[in-house]
Amino acid sequence: MGHAGMAAAAVRYLRSADAPPVEALPRPALRCVGEDERAPVGQAEFRRVLGNFATGVAVVTAPGTTDDPQAPVPTAPPAAAPAPGSAPAPAGFACQSFSALSLDPPLVAFMVGRTSTTWPRIARAGVFCVNVLSAGQGELCRAFAVSGADKFTGVTYDAAPVSGSPRLAGALAWIDCTIHAVHTGGDHLIVVGRVDALGASGGDEAPLLFHKGRFL
Repeated sequence: MGHAGMAAAAVRYLRSADAPPVEALPRPALRCVGEDERAPVGQAEFRRVLGNFATGVAVVTAPGTTDDPQAPVPTAPPAAAPAPGSAPAPAGFACQSFSALSLDPPLVAFMVGRTSTTWPRIARAGVFCVNVLSAGQGELCRAFAVSGADKFTGVTYDAAPVSGSPRLAGALAWIDCTIHAVHTGGDHLIVVGRVDALGASGGDEAPLLFHKGRFL
């Protein structure tokens, strides 16, 4: 079975009624360094140097699932919500590590920490939408960077056409995807998505950029 087949089987299991609650994965030990050896690069220095690479910022969203034990209880309705009781709370998190991966077939990828509590909810949904943020959406990004909160309170969105994932108002672009494969990468997971639909605002607004710990 190839990577796509394994990913599809995992998603089917996660969405089945018999699947147990999905927990965040533990932080793995570094395999390239022995217990009696120093890491070749300190974490603080790694962050400092890599912070020189400016990145765009996105919010990765997914629809809620009816069997999701980790979904937060909404504290207020979103600015453009579905009919009351028609859908469980969606999931989402702010993401800097996003990239186009392949043109044929159309694939994208994002990286997420293995200890993320939002990733298991996205994995259970089996689909996601990448919302590329505009320069004026810094506060929105900060809201989605908070763990455990009801991140969609007061946020205007509609449903992406294929997955039904939240498509955030004001975003420069959106990419609607199905999970294609998941790979391990140290203390992160590399999630590959097959693009099912996408679109852009068509305006000339600048993107939201992150550089050396702050928005540009």
